[in-house]
Amino acid sequence: MKLYTYFRSSAAFRVRIALNLKGIAYEPACINMRPPAADQRGPEYLAVNPQGLVPALVHEGVILTQSLAIIEYLEEIHPQPSLLPAAPVDRARVRAMALAVACDIHPLNNTRVLGYLRAQLAQEEAAVNQWYHHWVATGFKALEEEAKRCSGDGRHMFGKSVTLADVYMVPQMYNARRFNCDLGAYPTLRAICAHLESLPAFVNAAPEAQPDAAA
Repeated sequence: MKLYTYFRSSAAFRVRIALNLKGIAYEPACINMRPPAADQRGPEYLAVNPQGLVPALVHEGVILTQSLAIIEYLEEIHPQPSLLPAAPVDRARVRAMALAVACDIHPLNNTRVLGYLRAQLAQEEAAVNQWYHHWVATGFKALEEEAKRCSGDGRHMFGKSVTLADVYMVPQMYNARRFNCDLGAYPTLRAICAHLESLPAFVNAAPEAQPDAAA
């Protein structure tokens, strides 16, 4: 497997975690998304993923994009350890928490959106940060309540083992800290992430552990 990745991409971070949890070896192909390079917009990478986004996973000659689709694919071809509970209703609850990050928080705060606010809409950095903090707070408020209801041990988003919800929560928490969000109102989420971030699969997937982090 070959994973097109960028160390700071939370979407790529998710896939790296999932690959590590499942013990799947992969070849990282680092895409320099820092300006002025912006390799994700170059013709070579656009031939891989016309969206110009990471991650992209190449397996057996097929290119897969979008982190959730990639992780669901990994779950199907390498079902153990599973990232989803056995019961259909529990699987739906885990997916809902993951989607709260993937659909409700991340799209509003990704690099493209923040860049548009700065450049096309001429927003000052303080306004951009306020935007970022607002949407994190809105999403984390709901996820804090979900985690209180669903965590079985205060160390996982659902039950007592790592699930898809954890894979999505940790990168979002990492970014929230990076952007200096006030996290005082989310003790459950903070405790869960503190535990997860101590696990080797998460440690080795972290941005600072990636080969392009020091580039």
